[in-house]
Amino acid sequence: MITARIAEGVYPVGGKVPSVVELSTEFGIAASTAQKALTHLKAEGLIRTEVGLGSFVADGVW
Repeated sequence: MITARIAEGVYPVGGKVPSVVELSTEFGIAASTAQKALTHLKAEGLIRTEVGLGSFVADGVW
């Protein structure tokens, strides 16, 4: 679901991805599930994280 939002430009390249709490509310999922999704997206290179700032859509994704 998050990947689709990135592909659609809802979360644009370089833009901030919602927090774990925001994602869990938006998609009606547990916070732990949202955290796992972000961890997976980071491992795939789709997002990058900056300590204290949050997660951002990685440059050059599409």
